[in-house]
Amino acid sequence: MPPAPASVENRGADPEPARTPPPRRLRRAGSRRRDRLLAVSTPLALLLIWEILVRAGAVDARFFPAPSSIFDRMVESAFTGELWSHTWASLRRLFFGFWLGLVPGLLLGVVMGLSRGVRAALSPLISGTYPIPKSALLPLILLVFGLGEMSKVVMVAIGVFYPVVLNTTAGVQQIQPIYYDVSKNFGATRLQVFRTVAIPGAMPNIMTGIELGAGLGLILIAIAEMVGAQSGLGFMIWNAWQLYSVETMYVGLLVIAVIGYAMSLLLGSIARTVTPWRAER
Repeated sequence: MPPAPASVENRGADPEPARTPPPRRLRRAGSRRRDRLLAVSTPLALLLIWEILVRAGAVDARFFPAPSSIFDRMVESAFTGELWSHTWASLRRLFFGFWLGLVPGLLLGVVMGLSRGVRAALSPLISGTYPIPKSALLPLILLVFGLGEMSKVVMVAIGVFYPVVLNTTAGVQQIQPIYYDVSKNFGATRLQVFRTVAIPGAMPNIMTGIELGAGLGLILIAIAEMVGAQSGLGFMIWNAWQLYSVETMYVGLLVIAVIGYAMSLLLGSIARTVTPWRAER
């Protein structure tokens, strides 16, 4: 007996399609939006809690003034131009010191990574001087370079140099030897090996060293300006301490934090551009 014909309702119906997971690009975009939201909401929540505690009297406003009063002082100093002049002085010194420490650290780090002899000769010097607190070198730097701009620039350069040279050396050493063998088989010169193998292969470590060096340079410029300067955010904080202007002290600290965060975002964007294979998952 032939089977019964399919009903009209089921005759043209297609099976229910399987649910496919969202593309990786969409998941990544959602994760980035969530990260941005957390990055903004967390500091705002902490500031709100701080404000509430001060207004409730749970925190001594003489030492921890309310964020609203700190913001008022920031706006006041910005209108008078004091904040902009100190910020510009620190940024100018940070910029020149950053490049003064980056270029020698990068070149020396690549050479040490490629040459066993150079590495054996210079590693004890770098490893021995790296643990010395950089702030402890300030009296010597002031003695050699004086109280002018050069002493502040050199302090930043020292802070940038060590993380860059150490991370670059480690990055070059981690490159697989087969890449060097391939470049030699194709007759690459030392300069070509330097440019096409060593630098790209060590770039993730180089960017890590640059980020660490930039942060350390920002710390050191504030320390240097507290001792031997008449301008800059470090001088602004130290002068506010002498005058017992607590809100102004917090304004200087807040601006330094904002500069550090902006530098982190900028260097992170550069790192994603020069090392696209390390894109966030």
